[in-house]
Amino acid sequence: MDTPSYFPVPPGVGMEDNFLSLDDILLSQERLPVRTECVFPRLGFLEKSADSQDIAEGSKMELPLWLCKGLHEKKRKVLSVELPKIYKEGWRTVFTADPNVVDLHKMGPYYYGLGSQMLHFDSPENPDIAKTLLQTFIGRFRRTMDSSQNAYNEDTSALVGRLDCLEKVLFRSGQNGLNGFQDWEKGQAAQLTASSLVLNYRKRKLVDVQS
Repeated sequence: MDTPSYFPVPPGVGMEDNFLSLDDILLSQERLPVRTECVFPRLGFLEKSADSQDIAEGSKMELPLWLCKGLHEKKRKVLSVELPKIYKEGWRTVFTADPNVVDLHKMGPYYYGLGSQMLHFDSPENPDIAKTLLQTFIGRFRRTMDSSQNAYNEDTSALVGRLDCLEKVLFRSGQNGLNGFQDWEKGQAAQLTASSLVLNYRKRKLVDVQS
């Protein structure tokens, strides 16, 4: 049996990063609108429309998430990070009304991940953003899992095309569970093995007994 050359590493949870995760690496490249709060000397080449060698104070531009996090300081304000439109109040109202109507992949494939990362920046809207992220996930979760359970041996490209990356992972997990159950019903399932959670629990219990 061929050994896979890459074992997928899950992304970080919430505001945490996992730099061994390809999803987190791609997420860190998402560009955010910013406003400079001081002069950036000899960095005018970063701004395509600039004629000066420097980036002037008050300039508006877009920078990748990883750079925004590195430059954002509370003590010495270098730049202000603005909210992408999908996290602003207008879109939050849409998500509150019916989160299932929104094409999250079109609006940004890392809606939940980027929204969680936006909490690093001191915006007064952070509590509302966090609340909307949670409500949106809860509101879309049931439909995502229902779709994954009702699409056995079907083309699911249309179903997953509107999902955020996190939702796609959940959809695939639901599909794998459904396929495994169908194989079990047909007698085609492989020998059942204990879950890694069960095995780890047994090891902890054994250590407790021995100690």
